[in-house]
Amino acid sequence: MSFDAIVLAGGAARRLGGADKPALSVGGRTLLDRVLDSCREADTTVVVGGRRPTARPVVWTREDPPGGGPLAALEAGLRHGTADTVLVLSADLPFLGPDTVGALLDGLTAPERPEAVLVIDADGREQPLVAAYRAEPLRRELALIATEYGTLHGLPLRLLTSGLAADRVEAAPLASFDCDTWEDLATARARIREHGNVLDEWITAAKTELGLDLDVDVKALLDLARDAAHGVARPAAPLTTFLVGYAAGAGGLSLEEATRRASALALRWAAEAEAAEASRTAAPQADAPGEERGAG
Repeated sequence: MSFDAIVLAGGAARRLGGADKPALSVGGRTLLDRVLDSCREADTTVVVGGRRPTARPVVWTREDPPGGGPLAALEAGLRHGTADTVLVLSADLPFLGPDTVGALLDGLTAPERPEAVLVIDADGREQPLVAAYRAEPLRRELALIATEYGTLHGLPLRLLTSGLAADRVEAAPLASFDCDTWEDLATARARIREHGNVLDEWITAAKTELGLDLDVDVKALLDLARDAAHGVARPAAPLTTFLVGYAAGAGGLSLEEATRRASALALRWAAEAEAAEASRTAAPQADAPGEERGAG
């Protein structure tokens, strides 16, 4: 589905003491970059807030005057999009992923043709800043609110969602987890280091840092590292995985083929070592000093 993404990144972060919340890091990546990664398939991505470095290009804009709240920021972002569908996200969602984004966009294709699809969090609350909207109904409601109240500045989001025919989806448990306090930030940083998450989080962060866009077969690479360490020597594990990566990047091989070849080589080394050890074990032992040979 063709869609634009609007990321709201201009809040005051009062519960964080006025810190630049989108620039705070979780897992070595800023909160903003983590959100931008979840919507990388957007035709146009508009960030409403102060300019800052990002891992991928975006369109920057601000509500006028700045600090006008989410409705004013959303209206400012809509001016830069052309798609019929708009994904709207806050910039402080460390665990939002493409699966949740896909569920929101797919929800708009339901037979009843909803005007919006919102995530429901673990407590059953609607999350209008983790949502997909049809662009025209969204513009319509913003215009009606502005006419009724004379402004969009300082108005709550519930005025928007109450006027739209909306569906709700239950996303992954942490998809709508946001970092409003220092405690929230500490929780997010701890969660990504849990055993079941840490490797995926690290690989994603490393790929982003290195500008790579490729699928990584984690199990195959870990098996390769194990085989190299066992069949050759422990330092061979990181060296071999480096060489496989280089071969995939500059040597003309696919990552899968480079991994397969290196694994086969490591297993051959291991087989030779085992054969050599077996030969040494089977060889006749020399007679101990002073031991007489039996008469033939």
